[in-house]
Parts: sequence; C-alpha cells; structure tokens
Amino acid sequence: MTAAADRRALQVTRACYGVALLLKPGPMIRLATGQPPSRRACRVAWLLGARHLAQATLSALAPRPAVFAAGAAADALHAASMLMLAVVDRAARRTALPDAMAEAAFAAAGLAAAAYSETAAQPRPRARGDGAARR
Repeated sequence: MTAAADRRALQVTRACYGVALLLKPGPMIRLATGQPPSRRACRVAWLLGARHLAQATLSALAPRPAVFAAGAAADALHAASMLMLAVVDRAARRTALPDAMAEAAFAAAGLAAAAYSETAAQPRPRARGDGAARR
C-alpha cells in the first residue's frame, strides 16, 4: 500500500467510525463494553463521533503533515484522558479502556500519516551524472 493509500484508509476508517457513533452510539457502546449504555454515554459518544467525522473531513481536505499531526495529538490526549478516567473511576473503566485503545490506534495512525506525508514532501536527491560509483 502506498503512503497516500494509507492516509486515505485512515480518513475513511475515521469517517466510518464517526458516522457509526453519530447514528448508532448505543450499539457501538454495547459492542465495546458488553453492557447497555446510559443516555449520558450515548451523548458523549455522539459528540465523539462528530469530532471524528470533522477530523476525517479536515484531513481529507488538507492532507498535510501538520493536519495529521494535530489530529494525532488530539487522539493521544483523548486516549490519555480515558486512561486516567479508568484509573480513578472503576465504574467508567469498562467504557474508558476500549475508547482509549481506539484513540491510541488513531493517534499512532495519524503520526504515521504525518511522517509519511513529511517524507513524501521532501525532494529526492538527484542522481549524479558524472559517472561516479553509487554507494
């Protein structure tokens, strides 16, 4: 897979995740936790879905390294906050840990997309035309 295809896969995956949380937050939470969700959890998941959909749209419209890096930072902060919540609130642990894992995966993919974008943006060295041996 090329770097562009990897970035597109991240954008599509994020958009699908966002749409699923927007349209069916209850079943998504039940799938992750095995328990029926509260109304509050559904509202929070709906907001998270809106954020993911907005982030996917922004990275599709402006697929620059800084955009992917900023998205990865948001995902990493979200993952960290969910891990802290899991530590201090035993009742929230079953919901917070799967969310932290998903956000950590998005953060890692976003950092990789930023790195690939940065590498692709750098000019390649020109081949020497003087007949010198290549290393």
